[in-house]
Amino acid sequence: MKALFVVAPEMFRDEEYTEPKAALEKAGFEIITASSRPGTASGRFGLKAKVDLTLDKVNAADYDAVIFVGGPGSHDYYNNEEALRIAREAAGGKLVASICSAGGILANAGILKGRKATVFPAEIALIKSKGAVYTDTGVVVDGNLVTADGPEHAKIFGEAIVKALGL
Repeated sequence: MKALFVVAPEMFRDEEYTEPKAALEKAGFEIITASSRPGTASGRFGLKAKVDLTLDKVNAADYDAVIFVGGPGSHDYYNNEEALRIAREAAGGKLVASICSAGGILANAGILKGRKATVFPAEIALIKSKGAVYTDTGVVVDGNLVTADGPEHAKIFGEAIVKALGL
């Protein structure tokens, strides 16, 4: 079992990466981290994450789950064609997840239309404008889609992903 975490090269939210990653590792997942730049990605609070591959090398079909990590840096991916491609590919049968501001990536990829989702409050208007059914809950599961509204729900978000995968 493999899960892909997509992080911004800078300013991703540390706990939105570490908490779900820990939950998936505990469930036996191999974790791959992708970003737009090779090397090391830097979290908002100083976490360093090794980048295993760049977005252009990602094939969503290789993973059981694709998770987009939030934080201010996730805005870099709102109009990034590779990030949007990964989201669209994953939505075609894999579990897709986003936390905090990263929900804007899924919205711009067109995969939230008609789906229940939550997001960081600053992005509510964006996801609604793209057809999402906004739900004011910390974590929302709608079929193969798991979304969370921010870092305070990172641990529950990780657990919800594991549960949504039937583990």
